[in-house]
Amino acid sequence: MTTNLSVNINKIATLRNARGENAPDVQQVAIDCERMGAQGITVHPRPDERHIRRDDVFKLRPLVKTELNIEGYPSPEFMDLVLKVKPKQVTLVPDAPDALTSSAGWNVTANAEFLAQIVEKLHDAGIRSSIFVDPDAVQIKAAAAVGADRVELYTKPYADTYPTDPAGAVAPYVAASQAAHKAGLGVNAGHDLSLVNLKYFHDSVPYLNEVSIGHALICDALYLGLEETIRRYKECLK
Repeated sequence: MTTNLSVNINKIATLRNARGENAPDVQQVAIDCERMGAQGITVHPRPDERHIRRDDVFKLRPLVKTELNIEGYPSPEFMDLVLKVKPKQVTLVPDAPDALTSSAGWNVTANAEFLAQIVEKLHDAGIRSSIFVDPDAVQIKAAAAVGADRVELYTKPYADTYPTDPAGAVAPYVAASQAAHKAGLGVNAGHDLSLVNLKYFHDSVPYLNEVSIGHALICDALYLGLEETIRRYKECLK
Protein backbone atom coordinates (compact mmCIF):
# COMPACT_ATOMS: atom_id res chain seq x y z
CA MET A 1 0.00 0.00 0.00
CA THR A 2 1.04 3.61 -0.48
CA THR A 3 2.13 5.57 2.60
CA ASN A 4 1.54 9.29 2.20
CA LEU A 5 3.86 12.02 3.44
CA SER A 6 2.16 14.92 5.20
CA VAL A 7 4.53 17.82 5.85
CA ASN A 8 4.00 19.66 9.12
CA ILE A 9 4.74 23.34 8.43
CA ASN A 10 4.60 24.62 12.02
CA LYS A 11 8.34 25.37 12.03
CA ILE A 12 7.93 27.57 8.95
CA ALA A 13 5.44 29.65 10.92
CA THR A 14 7.80 29.75 13.91
CA LEU A 15 10.51 31.26 11.72
CA ARG A 16 8.07 33.76 10.22
CA ASN A 17 6.81 34.84 13.62
CA ALA A 18 10.35 35.57 14.82
CA ARG A 19 10.37 38.75 12.70
CA GLY A 20 6.69 39.60 12.78
CA GLU A 21 6.52 39.92 9.00
CA ASN A 22 5.64 37.42 6.27
CA ALA A 23 8.93 35.74 5.48
CA PRO A 24 8.90 32.86 4.99
CA ASP A 25 5.40 32.86 3.54
CA VAL A 26 3.54 29.98 5.19
CA GLN A 27 0.90 29.75 2.48
CA GLN A 28 3.48 29.69 -0.32
CA VAL A 29 5.50 27.00 1.46
CA ALA A 30 2.40 24.81 1.68
CA ILE A 31 1.80 25.25 -2.05
CA ASP A 32 5.45 24.49 -2.77
CA CYS A 33 5.48 21.37 -0.59
CA GLU A 34 2.57 19.97 -2.59
CA ARG A 35 4.25 20.89 -5.87
CA MET A 36 7.40 19.13 -4.66
CA GLY A 37 5.50 15.93 -3.94
CA ALA A 38 4.02 16.14 -0.44
CA GLN A 39 0.70 14.32 -0.24
CA GLY A 40 -0.61 16.37 2.65
CA ILE A 41 -0.04 19.43 4.81
CA THR A 42 -0.28 19.27 8.60
CA VAL A 43 -0.70 22.20 10.98
CA HIS A 44 -1.08 22.30 14.75
CA PRO A 45 -2.55 25.65 15.84
CA ARG A 46 -1.90 26.09 19.55
CA PRO A 47 -3.80 28.48 21.83
CA ASP A 48 -0.85 30.90 22.12
CA GLU A 49 -0.41 30.96 18.31
CA ARG A 50 3.35 30.68 18.72
CA HIS A 51 3.61 29.17 15.25
CA ILE A 52 0.52 28.47 13.12
CA ARG A 53 -2.22 31.04 13.73
CA ARG A 54 -5.96 30.71 13.32
CA ASP A 55 -5.93 33.01 10.31
CA ASP A 56 -3.23 30.83 8.71
CA VAL A 57 -5.60 27.88 8.88
CA PHE A 58 -8.38 29.76 7.10
CA LYS A 59 -5.95 30.93 4.42
CA LEU A 60 -4.52 27.46 3.89
CA ARG A 61 -7.85 25.70 3.45
CA PRO A 62 -8.54 26.78 -0.16
CA LEU A 63 -4.86 26.48 -1.12
CA VAL A 64 -4.16 22.91 -0.03
CA LYS A 65 -5.19 20.57 -2.82
CA THR A 66 -4.03 17.27 -1.30
CA GLU A 67 -5.00 16.74 2.35
CA LEU A 68 -5.15 19.34 5.09
CA ASN A 69 -4.64 17.69 8.49
CA ILE A 70 -5.24 19.86 11.55
CA GLU A 71 -3.88 18.62 14.87
CA GLY A 72 -4.90 19.85 18.27
CA TYR A 73 -6.57 19.37 21.60
CA PRO A 74 -10.35 19.47 21.06
CA SER A 75 -11.10 22.55 23.15
CA PRO A 76 -14.23 24.56 22.26
CA GLU A 77 -12.03 27.06 20.40
CA PHE A 78 -10.27 24.34 18.42
CA MET A 79 -13.53 22.63 17.50
CA ASP A 80 -15.01 25.96 16.40
CA LEU A 81 -12.02 26.40 14.11
CA VAL A 82 -12.03 22.96 12.50
CA LEU A 83 -15.80 22.84 12.04
CA LYS A 84 -15.57 26.13 10.15
CA VAL A 85 -12.54 25.15 8.10
CA LYS A 86 -13.58 21.51 7.48
CA PRO A 87 -10.20 19.96 6.66
CA LYS A 88 -9.91 16.45 5.29
CA GLN A 89 -8.61 15.15 8.63
CA VAL A 90 -8.46 16.24 12.26
CA THR A 91 -5.95 14.57 14.56
CA LEU A 92 -6.94 14.78 18.21
CA VAL A 93 -4.02 15.14 20.64
CA PRO A 94 -4.15 15.30 24.46
CA ASP A 95 -1.70 18.21 24.81
CA ALA A 96 -2.08 20.77 27.56
CA PRO A 97 -2.39 24.37 26.27
CA ASP A 98 1.21 25.18 27.25
CA ALA A 99 2.77 21.94 25.96
CA LEU A 100 5.99 22.47 24.03
CA THR A 101 5.23 19.49 21.81
CA SER A 102 3.15 16.31 21.93
CA SER A 103 4.62 13.90 24.45
CA ALA A 104 2.10 11.06 24.88
CA GLY A 105 -0.97 9.54 23.36
CA TRP A 106 -4.52 9.68 24.70
CA ASN A 107 -5.78 7.51 27.49
CA VAL A 108 -8.79 6.78 25.33
CA THR A 109 -10.46 4.47 27.81
CA ALA A 110 -10.49 7.20 30.48
CA ASN A 111 -11.76 9.82 28.02
CA ALA A 112 -14.08 7.64 25.94
CA GLU A 113 -17.28 9.63 26.43
CA PHE A 114 -15.57 12.94 25.67
CA LEU A 115 -13.78 11.63 22.58
CA ALA A 116 -16.91 9.90 21.26
CA GLN A 117 -18.75 13.23 21.33
CA ILE A 118 -15.88 14.96 19.52
CA VAL A 119 -15.60 12.25 16.87
CA GLU A 120 -19.34 12.41 16.26
CA LYS A 121 -19.14 16.16 15.65
CA LEU A 122 -16.29 15.66 13.18
CA HIS A 123 -18.16 12.92 11.34
CA ASP A 124 -21.30 15.07 11.13
CA ALA A 125 -19.13 17.70 9.40
CA GLY A 126 -17.66 15.15 6.99
CA ILE A 127 -14.19 15.25 8.59
CA ARG A 128 -12.03 12.15 9.02
CA SER A 129 -10.98 11.68 12.65
CA SER A 130 -7.66 10.38 13.93
CA ILE A 131 -6.74 9.88 17.60
CA PHE A 132 -3.13 10.23 18.75
CA VAL A 133 -2.20 7.12 20.76
CA ASP A 134 0.74 5.20 22.13
CA PRO A 135 1.37 1.77 20.55
CA ASP A 136 -1.04 0.12 22.97
CA ALA A 137 -3.65 -2.36 21.74
CA VAL A 138 -6.06 -1.47 24.55
CA GLN A 139 -6.09 2.20 23.61
CA ILE A 140 -6.32 1.38 19.92
CA LYS A 141 -9.38 -0.80 20.46
CA ALA A 142 -10.87 1.99 22.56
CA ALA A 143 -10.27 4.45 19.69
CA ALA A 144 -12.24 2.16 17.40
CA ALA A 145 -15.00 1.91 20.00
CA VAL A 146 -15.44 5.71 20.15
CA GLY A 147 -15.84 5.80 16.36
CA ALA A 148 -12.47 7.12 15.16
CA ASP A 149 -11.46 6.51 11.57
CA ARG A 150 -7.73 6.28 12.26
CA VAL A 151 -5.12 6.35 14.98
CA GLU A 152 -1.83 8.20 14.83
CA LEU A 153 0.92 6.24 16.56
CA TYR A 154 3.22 8.36 18.74
CA THR A 155 6.67 7.42 17.49
CA LYS A 156 9.13 9.23 19.78
CA PRO A 157 9.84 6.04 21.78
CA TYR A 158 10.69 4.32 18.49
CA ALA A 159 13.01 7.16 17.44
CA ASP A 160 14.75 7.16 20.84
CA THR A 161 15.46 3.42 20.82
CA TYR A 162 16.11 2.93 17.10
CA PRO A 163 19.87 3.77 17.16
CA THR A 164 20.66 0.95 19.60
CA ASP A 165 17.88 -1.59 18.99
CA PRO A 166 15.94 -1.12 15.75
CA ALA A 167 14.05 -4.40 15.95
CA GLY A 168 13.06 -3.86 19.56
CA ALA A 169 12.10 -0.27 18.86
CA VAL A 170 9.74 -1.09 16.03
CA ALA A 171 8.15 -4.26 17.45
CA PRO A 172 5.42 -2.47 19.49
CA TYR A 173 4.44 -0.48 16.40
CA VAL A 174 4.13 -3.57 14.25
CA ALA A 175 1.77 -5.07 16.82
CA ALA A 176 -0.10 -1.77 17.21
CA SER A 177 -0.64 -1.39 13.48
CA GLN A 178 -1.89 -4.95 13.23
CA ALA A 179 -4.28 -4.31 16.12
CA ALA A 180 -5.55 -1.12 14.46
CA HIS A 181 -6.10 -2.87 11.14
CA LYS A 182 -7.98 -5.68 12.87
CA ALA A 183 -10.17 -3.08 14.60
CA GLY A 184 -10.97 -1.44 11.26
CA LEU A 185 -8.83 1.65 11.78
CA GLY A 186 -6.44 3.36 9.41
CA VAL A 187 -2.91 3.92 10.69
CA ASN A 188 -0.95 7.17 10.76
CA ALA A 189 2.33 7.80 12.58
CA GLY A 190 4.37 10.77 13.69
CA HIS A 191 6.86 12.39 16.05
CA ASP A 192 10.63 12.35 15.59
CA LEU A 193 10.52 10.30 12.40
CA SER A 194 13.48 11.31 10.24
CA LEU A 195 15.66 10.33 7.31
CA VAL A 196 17.64 8.23 9.78
CA ASN A 197 14.78 6.03 10.98
CA LEU A 198 11.84 6.40 8.59
CA LYS A 199 12.68 3.75 6.00
CA TYR A 200 13.11 1.01 8.60
CA PHE A 201 9.85 2.02 10.25
CA HIS A 202 8.00 2.04 6.95
CA ASP A 203 9.44 -1.28 5.82
CA SER A 204 8.58 -2.93 9.14
CA VAL A 205 5.13 -1.56 10.01
CA PRO A 206 2.20 -2.88 7.93
CA TYR A 207 -0.96 -0.97 7.02
CA LEU A 208 0.71 2.44 7.32
CA ASN A 209 -1.48 5.06 5.63
CA GLU A 210 0.37 8.27 6.45
CA VAL A 211 3.31 9.79 8.28
CA SER A 212 3.27 13.39 9.48
CA ILE A 213 6.74 14.92 9.75
CA GLY A 214 7.75 18.47 10.55
CA HIS A 215 10.73 19.26 12.75
CA ALA A 216 13.24 16.80 11.28
CA LEU A 217 12.11 17.51 7.72
CA ILE A 218 12.52 21.28 8.06
CA CYS A 219 15.93 20.81 9.73
CA ASP A 220 17.05 18.61 6.81
CA ALA A 221 15.77 21.20 4.35
CA LEU A 222 18.21 23.77 5.77
CA TYR A 223 21.03 21.65 4.34
CA LEU A 224 19.42 19.80 1.43
CA GLY A 225 16.79 22.25 0.22
CA LEU A 226 13.07 21.63 0.59
CA GLU A 227 12.49 19.86 -2.71
CA GLU A 228 15.38 17.41 -2.29
CA THR A 229 14.34 16.78 1.31
CA ILE A 230 10.77 15.92 0.35
CA ARG A 231 12.11 13.65 -2.41
CA ARG A 232 14.28 11.78 0.08
CA TYR A 233 11.49 11.35 2.61
CA LYS A 234 9.19 10.02 -0.10
CA GLU A 235 11.96 7.65 -1.19
CA CYS A 236 11.92 6.20 2.33
CA LEU A 237 8.22 5.46 1.90
CA LYS A 238 8.52 3.44 -1.29
